[in-house]
Amino acid sequence: MSLENLIIPENYTSKLSLLETQIAIKKIKDFFEGELSKNLSLIRVSAPLMVRPESGLNDDLNGIERAVRFDMLDTKYDVEIVQSLAKWKRNALGSYRFDTYTGLYTDMNAIRRDEDLDNIHSIYVDQWDWEKIIKKTDRSKDTLKYVVTQIYNVFRSTEKYLESLYPFLRNELPSEIHFITTQELLDLYPDKTPKEREYLITKEKKAVFLMEVGKKLSDGKIHDGRAADYDDWSLNGDILFYFSTLDIALELSSMGIRVDKDALLSQLEERNQMHKSKFPFHQDVINERVPFTIGGGIGQSRICMFFLQKAHIGEVQSSVWPENMIELCKKNEIHLL
Repeated sequence: MSLENLIIPENYTSKLSLLETQIAIKKIKDFFEGELSKNLSLIRVSAPLMVRPESGLNDDLNGIERAVRFDMLDTKYDVEIVQSLAKWKRNALGSYRFDTYTGLYTDMNAIRRDEDLDNIHSIYVDQWDWEKIIKKTDRSKDTLKYVVTQIYNVFRSTEKYLESLYPFLRNELPSEIHFITTQELLDLYPDKTPKEREYLITKEKKAVFLMEVGKKLSDGKIHDGRAADYDDWSLNGDILFYFSTLDIALELSSMGIRVDKDALLSQLEERNQMHKSKFPFHQDVINERVPFTIGGGIGQSRICMFFLQKAHIGEVQSSVWPENMIELCKKNEIHLL
């Protein structure tokens, strides 16, 4: 395992002990979850850990990550560990008969076996997946920005709450989040890579919502990969914060207004994935048998990492790491759980 992407902050020392960290993680998660539910009118539901691959409900992410698959003894067919719940949630909203402008959230746990491990990436994923129903006429950037602002207010409230408990943990998020599209970001930094652009804009603005991720840019490339069958690439984005502990742009949430028939077929065609249009979920979208929704995921470990100013995601979640990474971190006062 190469350690070339591992960042070791100079003179790093955790501001909380291992036990204090565990207590703080619980406080952050409980508070954030409550505020998110209240701000977006969501209720908590149970969610699957695995789905059948032929259902089309699993998330292909960038299209190259392998899902963890195994056969069930009783049924003899294969199932896959979910990589996200983007499509399952939309189905569930219809099945559970949620009202317009209400929705659900759930604890999503996943295994991403092909993840490149570093300070902020683990094979274990834990996030809040959320989804709420909107009207077809609400499929606009104004709706997207409004919901992003509601979520950003949850981050701000959590910051204030945590500072009341631990005054020495100050993050100083700005009063408002900055909105910019991937094309505007390319125009601003045409000679930089996508990750360099993200770093520069977040270091300047501190909190950024980067819109239109997956949409082809003027240079013929895309800023970053997005699956073709859940977010509408014209109406999605990522919440990015500047994270001074590691001096990086830290992605804390990916979200968007979900595809309608036109966006789904257009994006599948662009990615040469039209065969997916025959899957049950995709047929439901095409025939408008599922509600129009907006939704996303918010990384639980990453928000804890951000607010507790930790140098490695392994300080706030228990996962599996290469021995050489564990040893190097330990030598530098980074104690992985």
